[in-house]
Amino acid sequence: MLSMREVTKTYRAELVETHALKGFSLEVEEGDFVAVTGPSGSGKTTFLNIAGLLESFDSGVYSLDGKNVTGLGDRELSKLRNEKIGFIFQSFNLIPDLNVFDNVDVPLRYRGFGAAERRKRIEEALEMVGLAGRPKHLPSQLSGGQQQRVGIARALAGSPRFLLADEPTGNLDSQMAEGVLELLQGINKAGTTIIMVTHDPELAARAKREVHLKDGQQQA
Repeated sequence: MLSMREVTKTYRAELVETHALKGFSLEVEEGDFVAVTGPSGSGKTTFLNIAGLLESFDSGVYSLDGKNVTGLGDRELSKLRNEKIGFIFQSFNLIPDLNVFDNVDVPLRYRGFGAAERRKRIEEALEMVGLAGRPKHLPSQLSGGQQQRVGIARALAGSPRFLLADEPTGNLDSQMAEGVLELLQGINKAGTTIIMVTHDPELAARAKREVHLKDGQQQA
């Protein structure tokens, strides 16, 4: 479970203060699929960065999978992030000169898995996203939808408890977007908790529930 209670985050630049999150609270149960929506500047990206342990917060309490992350050091946060969280990015974030297999392999190497375990995880993840026949292709040889599927496979290979998706269909046409969304729904049905930031109301409607942010606060 993911639990945030009264989390605040303020950015300061010279004399300007921007209150990105103001006493934000959210509970996400295991197996949930939550869409986070809101206008630009509403705090969606800040929330996702804090949820993914990529950014600190000023006050409040955040517990991830039963562990209070408040006050943890960088090493502990990194370990928790690598073990519990998978990320899907709008821009795919693939390494252009690595093939599909090696792109999925990168975070597994960082986790210290042995070669045989990595190969098993990569092959299973590529099978799950429908790319088992393309392990040697470079990103430039794939469509946008296929590149996003590689990004999803890379996230899944680490067996995350939580999948955080930042505008996962933002760079895709409607047909490709539909395929990626169906894949995410299937992953969710298999038990992975998903939190997805999106501007697309149709996409948000396909999640199990929607959380709307405005001015750093959740709207009723």
